[in-house]
Amino acid sequence: MTNATSWHIFFVDDEPKVRMVVRKTLERVGVSVTCFADADTCLARLESVPCDLLITDVKMPGKDGIELLMEVRKERPWLPVVVVTGFGDVPMAVRALKGGAADFIEKPLDREAFLETVQRLLEENANRNAVANHDLTKTEMRILHLILEGKNNREIAAELHRSPRTIEVHRSHVMHKMGAGNIVELLRRAADVGLFDLSGDLAG
Repeated sequence: MTNATSWHIFFVDDEPKVRMVVRKTLERVGVSVTCFADADTCLARLESVPCDLLITDVKMPGKDGIELLMEVRKERPWLPVVVVTGFGDVPMAVRALKGGAADFIEKPLDREAFLETVQRLLEENANRNAVANHDLTKTEMRILHLILEGKNNREIAAELHRSPRTIEVHRSHVMHKMGAGNIVELLRRAADVGLFDLSGDLAG
């Protein structure tokens, strides 16, 4: 895999044997993998560890894979998520894809097809991670969403119970981290990472 050594994948599945097989499969092609037995542990690690692709099973104790997908889409919408299940059917696939999944794969995994999907998504994400390289804080992400909704600084300040001056500072940080010099560039950057539809609708 091209640039495999620089990629880090999170894999979530409650079955130890499945985690071991997937980890070994990916590590053999040079990808770094961190495995989790449940969604909450994965979400906690995402707060501090860079991740280029998240692969999750659906059926798990606690939060299932679709719930994990929804949480990730809220906090890190630029992060591609692959949903894997042994209980797949058309409605489940539709639910996953409508929830923002980058792909949907059924068990048992076909090794070559699985690796091809992983490589494709990693390479696509490498071209869309402007935000991932400069993680926005939760407050900055919230402000970005409000900007994309068309709200001005005073409206954002009122909604978040902050002063307009504080919002101005956060907005400046958002613009800088997104590499945008003006609102048009911000919209384009947001569209690039899947946060915004240039037709005028928020993505996800």
